[in-house]
Amino acid sequence: MFNNKKLNKKKTSNRRFKNNKFNDNKWKYTIYYVLLIIMIMFFFNDYLTELKSKHIEYSEFINYINENKISQVDIGKDKLVIVPKENSDGKVLYTEKIDDPNLVERLNEAKVKYGGVPQESPLIKNLFTILISTIILILVWKFLFGIFGKKMGGGVMSFGKNTAKIYAENETGVNFTDVAGQEEAKESLVEIVDFLHNSQRYVDIGARLPKGALLVGPPGTGKTLLAKAVAGEAKVPFFSISGSAFVEMFVGMGAARVRDLFKQAQEKAPCIVFIDEIDAIGKSRDGNISGNDEREQTLNQLLAEMDGFDSSKGVVILAATNRPEVLDKALLRPGRFDRRVIVDRPDLKGREEILKVHIKGVKVSEDVDLNSIAKSTPGAVGADLANIINEAALRAVKNGRSSVKQEDLEEAVEVIIAGKEKKDRILSPEEKRQVAFHEVGHALIAALLKHTDPVHKITIVPRTMGALGYTMQLPEEEKYLNTKEEMLDQICVMLGGRSAEEVKFNSISTGAANDIERATQTARNMVTIYGMTDRFDMMGLESMQNRYLNGKPVKNCSIETETIIDQEILNIIKKAHNRAKNILLNNIDLLNYISNTLVEKETLMGSEFMDMIHEYNNKKNKQNNEKVEDKSDNKENNFVND
Repeated sequence: MFNNKKLNKKKTSNRRFKNNKFNDNKWKYTIYYVLLIIMIMFFFNDYLTELKSKHIEYSEFINYINENKISQVDIGKDKLVIVPKENSDGKVLYTEKIDDPNLVERLNEAKVKYGGVPQESPLIKNLFTILISTIILILVWKFLFGIFGKKMGGGVMSFGKNTAKIYAENETGVNFTDVAGQEEAKESLVEIVDFLHNSQRYVDIGARLPKGALLVGPPGTGKTLLAKAVAGEAKVPFFSISGSAFVEMFVGMGAARVRDLFKQAQEKAPCIVFIDEIDAIGKSRDGNISGNDEREQTLNQLLAEMDGFDSSKGVVILAATNRPEVLDKALLRPGRFDRRVIVDRPDLKGREEILKVHIKGVKVSEDVDLNSIAKSTPGAVGADLANIINEAALRAVKNGRSSVKQEDLEEAVEVIIAGKEKKDRILSPEEKRQVAFHEVGHALIAALLKHTDPVHKITIVPRTMGALGYTMQLPEEEKYLNTKEEMLDQICVMLGGRSAEEVKFNSISTGAANDIERATQTARNMVTIYGMTDRFDMMGLESMQNRYLNGKPVKNCSIETETIIDQEILNIIKKAHNRAKNILLNNIDLLNYISNTLVEKETLMGSEFMDMIHEYNNKKNKQNNEKVEDKSDNKENNFVND
């Protein structure tokens, strides 16, 4: 069990840390306010002085003396301050001091009191001016560079300082119950949580806490969410920062930020440091011509810091990336990132659990079946499934319902896959027939071949992602392996649309571009990666790169071999194309029957489609039986006549 005394001590220290931070900010803002008040008083004093005084010309001043309108004159270093006898507006007059040797004599004749003006100390006056100028400069500096500094990951004065966002205990708001579909990944991280809770048990037996764990997987699978869940379960401070935040325009700043981050982490231990997208600073140094760039310095500092801190203090480094193949080997060695936690695409059960997590706060009707939605989204990640739930909720509101129905979820799946229905795109009758025969060609090949997934839906309603229609197939069960026969049947289904156009209209259109692309890629994988041809046997001709992103293959063969590869791919495509045309020619009546029905209804569900096939087959069998009976009756009649 977790020690309550330690927990209370942590909470007290965490509270003290927050109070100290609050007091520091309080004093900082108090100083700013005092400086601002001094500046305002300075300008306000000048403003009041301007309001109480009025400038006059020296000639006018002489006239005032001659007319006996002045009671007193104060002679200053550069000006004369004049107090008139009759002052209706209450203002003091002043004029410039001019070299007038008769001034004193005139004042004596007019019986005007005169004296000197107390002189201000130049030192004090200059210091005050410098102080006010400095205050203005500081405020302008803070205002301007505070704005630009936010875009650069902090203020200009924060160069080299850690910009990680710090979450205190329980502030992440996430724990393992909020992460579904990643049971294996959670099991790999439970030990880290347990070590942070009960570190003495591991220390007694001589075990070390892994210094770092690298979360690897495709985008959207929940790597960042999983890291926050670890911090939420461990109830320790959580430092979160992106790898790109270390890279600055000034050389050496990234390394300084790494030092500052680890210094703060050791002060707050036990804690968790999470570096998202670590490939921004952790790329391999192989082939790097310049050996002194900013990113390399930052990486070297990160390696040195991970070697330098004591893991028994409870500082755990978590990092996430979807490009593990580009990371430096020194970063991945034992003693730095000791564990690699794979956060892969969820399976059927995982997708259903993820849907349950995201649908908790959504009002749903009783007919909702999340298992069927999970089956219809193979390959989807957690972010996709969360988006599907949100789209379904938006659709329910749009249609004026207070809860989400099954049809909302199914439509949301189609919106994510093919886009929204494009209602303003109206096809001509001929184009509509051509699209209908194309889609039924796909569906009919899928229904008549053995190693294919069942047809779930056929539609010729245009979608915003460019599809004029589509045929949706859903697997009956989760599969992780594909046989050669299954891949050949898949290629045949992909080419069924173009084959239907050729069989029916004796012409071809541009609608099969995506089918051709996918069929060619599948055939290429069979030849180059899976070793499914007799020509190359089990020779690997391509290797997969960036498997968690686009999965782009890299060739491992000569130019001459590439020519032979193209020939093998062409043979596979030609055989599948001819096979699809032959199947459709042998079932041309069924193709016409279903296509004409699709033109009228625009959408056919999988159950309707299969019922039409069974109905047509039963009708055809009945007609064949009747023909056989007619032939037998004719034979009997002929025998009687004989």
